[in-house]
Amino acid sequence: MSSNFRLTRAYQNARIVPFDDNSKFILFSDCHRGDNSFADDFANNRNIYFHALRHYFNEGFEYCELGDGDELWENIHFESIFEAHKNVFKLLRQFHLENRLHMIWGNHDMVYKDPQYVKKHLSSYFEPIDDKDKELFEGITYNEAIVLKHRETQQELFLTHGHQADWWNYTFWRWGRFLVRVLWKPLQVWGIADPTSPAKNYKELRKVERRIKKWILRNKLLITIAGHTHRPRFPEPGDIPFFNDGSCVHPRSITGIEIENGKIALIKWQIATREDGTLQIVRLLLEGPQKLADYQIA
Repeated sequence: MSSNFRLTRAYQNARIVPFDDNSKFILFSDCHRGDNSFADDFANNRNIYFHALRHYFNEGFEYCELGDGDELWENIHFESIFEAHKNVFKLLRQFHLENRLHMIWGNHDMVYKDPQYVKKHLSSYFEPIDDKDKELFEGITYNEAIVLKHRETQQELFLTHGHQADWWNYTFWRWGRFLVRVLWKPLQVWGIADPTSPAKNYKELRKVERRIKKWILRNKLLITIAGHTHRPRFPEPGDIPFFNDGSCVHPRSITGIEIENGKIALIKWQIATREDGTLQIVRLLLEGPQKLADYQIA
């Protein structure tokens, strides 16, 4: 099974989400939320992420998570991740209650492709204070891909994790999960990275990007937004329209893609120091905003 076949299948089976120039979306991926242990890369940026997420909720954005939101290779159970980052999940629940939450599974949370697993583990949580179960993401669905389709122009934006172009992390994800749990997680504490991950292996990263670009060219330059490699990408109009929102585990910062007013932009949230020495979390514009219509194929 080729990467072209896997990407095409994901596109054909994608959930359609209509949008227009009044719609607002924030796209994050590769949060890798863990259990707050030394191997939890998300823990370093959780305050930045939570602040950014609260900003987008208050501003009326819809949230799209493009895979690898939860680190379920290093961690066996979702419950340990939930307890470590309960404030984040409760905020995500607010998006869910207002139908503003769109979730995609990646290779590190590929168990979410099973609706029964999602129903069992994500529908509710136990609250010790009240000594009872409470609703969390009741009725939530995870998708392999989502297509944002403009109501007027019919322009499509294909959202997926991107591991479809990575045969090892798609086809043999169970082997990858096994190796991470027994080998790479203990070594990660000592600073030794997993060489099979495209986020840590530049050669693999370029292979994945090249395969996705090749697929885009075969599909009439369909706008594609992915994660997986952790490397942000923002093409100029006229170039191959392959975007990447980066990740939420960069050193001291997170990156994402905003879609607002019919435009697309690459942004970063990070901690900055004021002149008086106090710290603040700030949003930086890295690329754009660029009109989506500029990427429209005639």
